[in-house]
Amino acid sequence: MAAREALESAREALTHAAGSLAARAAAVTAKRALDLTLGSALLLLAAPVLGVAALVLAVHGARHGGGPLRREPRIGLGGHPFELRSLRTRRFRLDLLSRLPHVVRGELSLVGPPPPHPDDPALRDPHTHPWWRELRPGLTGLAQVRSRSHMPWDEPALLDAHYAEHHGTGLDLAILAQTARIQLRTALRGPGRGKAPLSDTDHRLPGYSGEE
Repeated sequence: MAAREALESAREALTHAAGSLAARAAAVTAKRALDLTLGSALLLLAAPVLGVAALVLAVHGARHGGGPLRREPRIGLGGHPFELRSLRTRRFRLDLLSRLPHVVRGELSLVGPPPPHPDDPALRDPHTHPWWRELRPGLTGLAQVRSRSHMPWDEPALLDAHYAEHHGTGLDLAILAQTARIQLRTALRGPGRGKAPLSDTDHRLPGYSGEE
């Protein structure tokens, strides 16, 4: 009798684990599908503007030194390093849009925690949720759209952990919509007015101890 109950308990545990893994795999697949479809569409729309901006920056760089792209080492899915490339400008958020090829290639997601630097202490902190083992870093994220509240529960590390546990298509679309609203409001406000624009590489609060 005891052996039978043990077998039933083990079977239920395995069924629950299989269901959880299937749900997680479906969520990851849906997230990647969103990245590919929406990321490719945005890149196609932005390509002419990005091409002109790159040409202008190349000419400017030839005169003053430096190329049109900024290159930074970052850590991606599974802890694999990659080189993050973006245009050397924050005008009209072209630096953010210039990272869309990383989304299409699968190095970044549209939404996710910020891509950490290889020297970021959080990568070796046992108290930090290791989201990079199962999620791609993102162009924007929950920490970016919530960082201005300055509430204790909106600390970036907590928001990154919350997103890693509860991410889904609905949340991703909500974060993308809020990011677009913030950037549009910032653009309409104009330079030098209101608060400084949000960071798009490491969306953490000013003075955060993690390395950029």
